[in-house]
Amino acid sequence: MSETIKSYANLISHRKIGELIKEHSENKKDIRDIAKREIKWNKTLNMLDLGCGYGWFEEVLENRLDLVTGIDCLDENKAGFLKAAKRIAKKAMFEKLQLPVPIEMPSNSFDLIVSAYSLYFFPEAIPEAKRLLCPEGVFLVITHSESMLKEGEDFFDFKNLREVIKHFSAENGETILKRYFSRVTSIDYPNALLFTKNDSDHLARYIDFKKEFISKDVDPALVREKMLEELKTKGSVKLNKDDRIFIAKK
Repeated sequence: MSETIKSYANLISHRKIGELIKEHSENKKDIRDIAKREIKWNKTLNMLDLGCGYGWFEEVLENRLDLVTGIDCLDENKAGFLKAAKRIAKKAMFEKLQLPVPIEMPSNSFDLIVSAYSLYFFPEAIPEAKRLLCPEGVFLVITHSESMLKEGEDFFDFKNLREVIKHFSAENGETILKRYFSRVTSIDYPNALLFTKNDSDHLARYIDFKKEFISKDVDPALVREKMLEELKTKGSVKLNKDDRIFIAKK
């Protein structure tokens, strides 16, 4: 798991992959724009981001908050996160923690807690999220479907990848959240990444970015070779990118 997490340490690479995903997504709506419409920003002053990375979610926010705090296990993400958070908050803080661990902050501290594409690494932190959330606050989660890279499973068995995503996925997220929260709703985000015959370099880069996810199952070089062969033979390759937004309240 630690090697998988380290794959998020290269800020430049992570940003470029984000741009690549956006370029090849069939769903052209930004999932962050959909998610942020679920928040009552006039009642949101303090925000916590669990597994904040370089501030991917904060980059699209315009609201002026009192405090934005990010928790992440990678020092490499600190500068990027603080830059994004300081743009939208009077005060920005970053704390390096390898979740799940106790978070040394007072209960009921945050109006909004976010975890975007990270909760499957630390679902045991959900009780802490509930404790830190204000009574009328929102716990906003964005996560993958268990069908991520399912097209590759025509050729390879991604057993370990599936196990990681199943820790908190689009399919089981509601059941998990309802153990702790009384109100849970969700929004589906159907999507696929389409690569055509001139996109072989982009397809290779996308698979390389996922290599730490799949390396316990199969040599990423074999996956890259096979999917590039499919692209050359069929003229296009489509990869599942369905996600889901969860909105949980106490």
